[in-house]
Amino acid sequence: MTTRYHLEPQTGVGFLLERGRLLKVIDPRGEQVSDLTAFAQEDKSEWLSSGRTIDYANTIYLTEGHTLYSNRSRPMFSIVEDTVGRHDFLLTPCSRDTFRLLYDHHDYHPSCFENLSTSLAPFGVSPDTIPTTFNIFMNVVVLPNGELRIDPPPSRAGDYILLRAETDLIVGVTACSAEKSNNYSFKPIDVEVY
Repeated sequence: MTTRYHLEPQTGVGFLLERGRLLKVIDPRGEQVSDLTAFAQEDKSEWLSSGRTIDYANTIYLTEGHTLYSNRSRPMFSIVEDTVGRHDFLLTPCSRDTFRLLYDHHDYHPSCFENLSTSLAPFGVSPDTIPTTFNIFMNVVVLPNGELRIDPPPSRAGDYILLRAETDLIVGVTACSAEKSNNYSFKPIDVEVY
């Protein structure tokens, strides 16, 4: 049985994902980032860890064949297929403060942090526990001086990443809300679970 979610621009979804099931995140139109996070169903104080994953992979460019680990060094996802090969695991989900501090934007602005917080609240996930997200299709370039540059996502219409759950998870996924991350055009994200 396949479950499908269509995320309109600047929205998110939360759901349970059992061990062994596959999660496919699809960019239906191209150049759209999707933030992904996860928590262990049995203990929400175990979550997807950027630091552990990068340590064990010894690369910031995670793709097919890599494992995404929890803060307790347990595998959470394996990347089974990846048609893009460029994602970010350095930057946190955009938030109200992101837009205020980085873009001097003081009016309301949808954000991945808000969308994840809202989508994961029914599963008992507190906003303060939402970690750095795996930013699917996000193109963060590290310059020689260490500065980060955000370029347009390299994903084209129909590109996807396929992940296998390695434990029972609570998952949050967004269609990212940050202008710069998405080449200044907000588009939907499709998610399939099977």
